[in-house]
Amino acid sequence: MKTVLHKTTHKKSVIAHAVNAAVIGASIFALTACSDTSTTDTGTSKAKELTTTTNSIAPGAPGIDPTWAFSGKTGIGTSYEPYVDGQYQSSAENPVSKVWFSLAQGILTETMYGMIHNAQLKEMQFIVTGEGFVDTEKEDTISTIEYLHQDEQGRPLSLAYKVTNKAKNGQYQIEKHFFTDPNRDSMMMKVIFTAYADGITPHLYANPHIDNSGANDIAVIEEQALVAFTDKAESSVMTIKSNVAFTQASAGFVGTSDGLSDLKDNGKLDSLYSSTSADKASAGNIALTAQYPTLNKAQGSNTLEMNVAIGFGADKQSSLANTDATLATGYDKVLSAYLGDDKHTGWKDYLASLPAINAMSANTTDDGQLLYTSALVLKAQEDKTHAGALIASLSNPWGDSVSAKVGSTGYKAVWPRDFYQCAMAFLAMGDTETPKVAFEYLKKVQVSQQTPEYVGTPGWFLQKTHVDGEIEWVGVQLDQTAMPIMLGWKLWQAGVLTDTEITQWYQEMLKPAAEFLVTGGKVKLDWNDTEIIPPSTQQERWEEQAGVSPSTTAAVIAGLVAASDLGKLAKDGEAEEYLAIAKKLQASLESTMVTNNGELAKDNKPYYVRISPNGNPNNDDKLLDNNGKPGLDQRTILDGGFLELVRYGVKNANDSVIQNSVMLIDDTELEHNLRVKYEFTAKDGSKIPGYRRYGNDGYGEDITTGLSYAEKGNTEDQRGRVWPFFTGERGHYELALAKSTDTLTPEVHQQLINTYVQGMETFANEGLMLPEQAWDGVGNPTRYNYEMGQGTNSATPLAWTHAEYVKLVRSMTDKAVWDFYPVVAEKLNQ
Repeated sequence: MKTVLHKTTHKKSVIAHAVNAAVIGASIFALTACSDTSTTDTGTSKAKELTTTTNSIAPGAPGIDPTWAFSGKTGIGTSYEPYVDGQYQSSAENPVSKVWFSLAQGILTETMYGMIHNAQLKEMQFIVTGEGFVDTEKEDTISTIEYLHQDEQGRPLSLAYKVTNKAKNGQYQIEKHFFTDPNRDSMMMKVIFTAYADGITPHLYANPHIDNSGANDIAVIEEQALVAFTDKAESSVMTIKSNVAFTQASAGFVGTSDGLSDLKDNGKLDSLYSSTSADKASAGNIALTAQYPTLNKAQGSNTLEMNVAIGFGADKQSSLANTDATLATGYDKVLSAYLGDDKHTGWKDYLASLPAINAMSANTTDDGQLLYTSALVLKAQEDKTHAGALIASLSNPWGDSVSAKVGSTGYKAVWPRDFYQCAMAFLAMGDTETPKVAFEYLKKVQVSQQTPEYVGTPGWFLQKTHVDGEIEWVGVQLDQTAMPIMLGWKLWQAGVLTDTEITQWYQEMLKPAAEFLVTGGKVKLDWNDTEIIPPSTQQERWEEQAGVSPSTTAAVIAGLVAASDLGKLAKDGEAEEYLAIAKKLQASLESTMVTNNGELAKDNKPYYVRISPNGNPNNDDKLLDNNGKPGLDQRTILDGGFLELVRYGVKNANDSVIQNSVMLIDDTELEHNLRVKYEFTAKDGSKIPGYRRYGNDGYGEDITTGLSYAEKGNTEDQRGRVWPFFTGERGHYELALAKSTDTLTPEVHQQLINTYVQGMETFANEGLMLPEQAWDGVGNPTRYNYEMGQGTNSATPLAWTHAEYVKLVRSMTDKAVWDFYPVVAEKLNQ
C-alpha cells in the first residue's frame, strides 16, 4: 500500500546532517511552483514562498537489488590534466579534477570520483509526467549525441557532449550538455527542456552507487540539494544541485519508495520522504527525485533551462562546496576551461600536442574523426591518483545484469596486455610523455618478494589489479610478462628512454621479467598454487586456457629478443641466453602448435591451433571447459592469435603455415559455433570483415534466450561475438603481407585503408566509441534488438579497440607495421 506523507504548513525546519554523525535530522522542503524567484550568489534561484513537510524516513529498505548500468557507452568524459614531473600533482594554480562520467541510452550513467574505478552514481535521468503518461528518459525517448567542440572536419576537440532526447510521444524534448569541471571534483549538466504540450512536469531522478556499491547508500534532501553517502565511517559524499529551484523532492528506496515508484502510482510525486535513514540503520539501493515546475505550452512557459552540478568530496562540506563553486562559475567558464583557454590547459591543447595525428588523419575514411576521438578516449581512461595507470574500459561488462551489491572494478582496472596496446597507441600519435609514465607505473604491478602473501619466483606481472596496485586476479600470463619488456625496448628505440634510463629499468624490472620467461618457477598467491614451465602459460591472452599458445609465444619470443638487446646495452653477459632461447622457441613453433591432421585440415595442410594444452597439436587433447562451453578437441578451435607471430617479426607474412591458417580463419562455411569470420557493410556499401576471438567462444549473449553473458548462470548457448579490434589485427597482417611480397602499390594501400581502417570505423557507435564486441547476427538479438555490427552491452569503449585503430592508422601512414620489432626479425634470422 502506498504511504502518503501528511503535509503541514509550519515554518521550515533546519536540516542537521553530518556524514559521520550517529543521528541524522532531516526535513524536506516542498516549494510552491512559482515563476517569481530570486537568485543567490551561488547561482541557485530559490522560490520565495516555502511550505514544509514533517520529517520523514522512507520505508521499503533496502529496495530492489542494485545493478550497474548499460555498458554500451556512447560517451565518456573527464577533464584533461597535464603531468607535473610525471605525476598528477594538484595545486592552487593547477587543481586536478578526479571525476569521470559515462553516457549510455541518452542518460548519465556510471560516474566516478577519486580513483577511476570508484563509481558514485549508477545513472541520472529525467522522469517526465503529463496527461496520461509517466515516461523515463531512458526508455521513452529517441536519443542522439554529438560533440560540443568540433573542428571543420567534424573531429572532436574535447569530451564534452550534447545529447538530445526526443519523446516518442512527441510531447517534449530534452537537450543536455555534459562535461566535468577541471578546477574541482564536480561535473556539470546543462539542461534545456522543451514541452510541446500543456501539463508537462520534469523530475530529475538520480540512483547513487556511492563508493562502488549500490547496497549501502543513504539519501537526504537538504534544502535545495540532493545528498548521498554510505553507512560506512568513511564515505564519499555526492551532492546534486541546480540553479533553478525544485518544487519538491523526495528520497527513497529503489523499487519500493523512490520517486519513480511514487510517480508510477498516479503520476504525482505525493509520497515525500526527507531521508532514507535516521541513524544509518537503514541503508540500501536508494534514489533521489527532484520535481521542477510544470511546463505549459499554451501559457508560453514551455521551456526550462538550468545548470545541474554534481559535486563530490570526502565529506559533506567539500562535496557541497564543489557543487556550489561549479554552479557559481557558470556554464560558459567551466566549459571553456574544459576545452582549454588562456588560463587553462584543456583537451584541445592535448590534441595539439600530438604531432602525428594530422598526417595520420589522411589515412582514414572519416577525415580523422574516430582518430581524434580515440586519442581523447585513451587519455581519459587513465587514473589521476596513480599516473600512468591505463585501464581496459570505463565500464562494467553487461552492467545492467550484474549485481552492484559488492564493489567491482569491472574493466576499470589494469591488465598489462591491454596496457601495452594503449601505451603503443600513445607513442604512435606522438605522445611520448604518457607511455613513459605508463611504463614506469608497471613496476607497481610486477610480482616481487615484497608482493603481499606471495611465495615463489618473482618477475612476472599480475593478471589484473586495481589502479593502486591492489591485487585482484592472480593468473600467470606469459604475454603480460613479455610485453613490458617489449614496451621498454620500443621507448628506448624512440628516444623516450635514454640509455641510462633503460639500463636502470632493465636491471630493476625487465631482467627479472626475462628471467621468468626463461625459467618460470613456483607460484603461490591466493588460489594460485602452481609451477610455470615456459613456454607453456597458465593462461593465454583470453585468460581461459593453459598450454602453448601462438599469440603468447609470439610475445615471449619478442620479449626475450628485446631483453637480449637491452642486456647487451647494460653489459649483462647473461642476456645472450635470452636470444638463444628465443631461437629455440621459434624453431619449435610447428612441433608444438601446428597440426596437419585435424578435421579442419584441407589436403593435410598444417595450421595453427588456438592453444595446445600439452604441446602435442596432432593429438585429440581437449581444451578446458570455459564460459559455459564444454572443451573440444584442440584441432577444431581456430584463433587468429598466430598473426601476432607476423606482427612482432617472428614469422614472415608469406609463411605457408601462416597462410594456411588464414585460409581457415576466413572459412565462412564453418558452422556458427566454430566459425570465426563474419562480414559487415561499411558506410560506402562495401563489405568489411569482422572476427570472433575463436571458435566455441562462450563469452557473450545466449543465442536462445537472448540473456546477457552469465545473466542467470553460464549456459552452453552463450556465444562470444565479433571483436572489432581483430579487423585491425588482420589489417596489420595484410599490410605486412603486401610489404613482404612487394605488392604494396598505391591502389593496394588505399584498398587496405578502405577495408580495414574503414572496417574499424564501421563498428563505432554514434558517439564514436568502439566496442569490445559487435553483434554478428547469430541467435536471439536480445532485449536490445541489436542490428548487424552494432556494439553489444559487453564493454564500450574498449581501450584495446581504440588503441588498435590508432596503431592501424599509424601503420597505414608509415606503410609499415607499427608493432613490428626489426630486432626480432634480424636476430632470429642470423
